[in-house]
Amino acid sequence: MELLERLKILNNHLQGRNYNKVIEGCNKILKVNPNIPYALNLCGLALQGKNNFLLSTNFFIRAINLEPKNIAAINNLANSYKYITKIDLAEKLYLKALSLNPNYTRALNNYGNLKQQIGDFNSSIELYLKALNINPKQTGIMFSLASAYQQLGNFEKSEELISKILSIEPKNTSVHKLRSEMTKYSKNNNHLIEMENLIKEDSLKEEQIIDLSFALGKAFEDIGDYEKAYKNFEKGNYIRKTKVNFNINNQEKLFNSIIKTFENLDLGSFKKNIKDKKIIFICGMPRSGTTLVEQIIASHKNVNGAGELIYLQNSIEKNFVEDFKLNKQKIIDEASSSKNLIENEYFELLDHHKYSSKIITDKAPQNFRWIGFMKIFFPNCKIIHCNRNAKDNCLSIFKNNFPSTHMDWSFSQKDIANYYNLYFKLMNFWNSKISNEIYNANYENIVNDKETEIKKIIQFCDLEWDPACLNHHKNNKTPISTVSVTQARKPIYNSSLNSNNNYTKYLSEMFSALNN
Repeated sequence: MELLERLKILNNHLQGRNYNKVIEGCNKILKVNPNIPYALNLCGLALQGKNNFLLSTNFFIRAINLEPKNIAAINNLANSYKYITKIDLAEKLYLKALSLNPNYTRALNNYGNLKQQIGDFNSSIELYLKALNINPKQTGIMFSLASAYQQLGNFEKSEELISKILSIEPKNTSVHKLRSEMTKYSKNNNHLIEMENLIKEDSLKEEQIIDLSFALGKAFEDIGDYEKAYKNFEKGNYIRKTKVNFNINNQEKLFNSIIKTFENLDLGSFKKNIKDKKIIFICGMPRSGTTLVEQIIASHKNVNGAGELIYLQNSIEKNFVEDFKLNKQKIIDEASSSKNLIENEYFELLDHHKYSSKIITDKAPQNFRWIGFMKIFFPNCKIIHCNRNAKDNCLSIFKNNFPSTHMDWSFSQKDIANYYNLYFKLMNFWNSKISNEIYNANYENIVNDKETEIKKIIQFCDLEWDPACLNHHKNNKTPISTVSVTQARKPIYNSSLNSNNNYTKYLSEMFSALNN
């Protein structure tokens, strides 16, 4: 078979997400002739597809060395750097691609995504609009723009773009899913009927069925048909579970290692220099109220909300975690050092966000695992742990399709319950070890006595009282990029309390396995 034909077949495999076949095929070609930029680029893209971003950079760099003006490889390398938070390198490469071709819409879109990642939504929107000006029918870029408007709370502009995309691509299930997040469904809602008809089509791919299943689950819940809601959530989770490789034993190993590492460490004995910036870490199980609490605190005039940052997690995993175990000696060495490795890496990335305030919130929920690191390496930080009714919390996780690989435990009743139990045990450990250092913000308490609880949270953060914190739903200065995007833009409501009662007979496997 001729080389061109082989590359064409491998490109088809890439479109079909058969990443292992692409990598295997490209390596065979490159073994015979290592200097084929197209094969190098294909292999890099397949590695990206498998989330192996660091290894993918080698292939793109080799392609660029052979063809310095290979704009596709430059753009792809920038994407890999973006994913591994090498923000400066990514930005330089996007600008290089755009200097070669100012109308290269892929680079404009990806550069817009980078700007969004560092909280610069104005520049992000500008880049998307510029790309659409060049090619007004690029639905992928319209989708990026619709998502950006949604995160900023501009639901009207987001809906306009959604309608436009669906007029071009009526079967674009990602867009149907995006619309469902902003829609309060009633019986005979046109969009609900449209999705019900669409999911019956035989030509749909699994990813499309997943999108529609979660969207339909949400729609049926809105109209009070909990049996149909459950069936759709179950279907979406079942297919999603087949696409991840999750083993709870690895998480158990990590959580046990965290407790073993920190149980005999005196966290107050390490004296790190205090920076003029202060981080308020808001953590807890996903869907426990972290977005709501961030919106409350970030409504304060002296605070900027950064959303879910991956910087702390990346730094800890890179420096101290190997095979799901912590390196205790390395932690002690770094904690005793005159330098502050984690804080320095964290603030270097945070500087890209260009916040005006010196007080920043970071609401990555699963940072609850790293509370010991926070106390050592961020001596002036504040830690808020969000918690809520365990069954409500686990139900809310079951109802959502999380894209992050760090949420691979969230697609089966058993995995969710097991992970929750690990979290519960670890939080009991942190609360017994440094109880005065953690504020436990209970979702039910906030809902039932909003003003009292919000004032306690603000006081714990050592902030002066600001009445704006009571009107957090009017806070548009903090974008919301999580599945809570619409809920956190509303005043506090109590309809989600005890919502698990509607699903008792469907989720008994999960609910009965919870330890607390």
